[in-house]
Amino acid sequence: MSYTQLALVAVAIAVIFDLYLFKTELLKGKIFWTSYSIILGFQLVTNWWLTSRNIVMYSPDAIIGLRIASAPIEDLLFGFALVLGVLVNWIRLDASHKR
Repeated sequence: MSYTQLALVAVAIAVIFDLYLFKTELLKGKIFWTSYSIILGFQLVTNWWLTSRNIVMYSPDAIIGLRIASAPIEDLLFGFALVLGVLVNWIRLDASHKR
């Protein structure tokens, strides 16, 4: 499985967890998108620094080749899935703790 495929699967799983499984519905709120835009800025700077200096390298066979700030677009997808997944679980665990 390529990095592109893994990133797309990760996004799909995170969205399903948010909207359907745990119903936290973060994607429907302004607070999530505001928070994510801040995180995205730092992710772009970090990705640029790591990839432009060849600290992190990707096989051309594993990515589609579209890059933003020197990093493959798949990094943004994977980062989005990680942020959403962590926040969904944070809310889920906090809600189950209060019961």
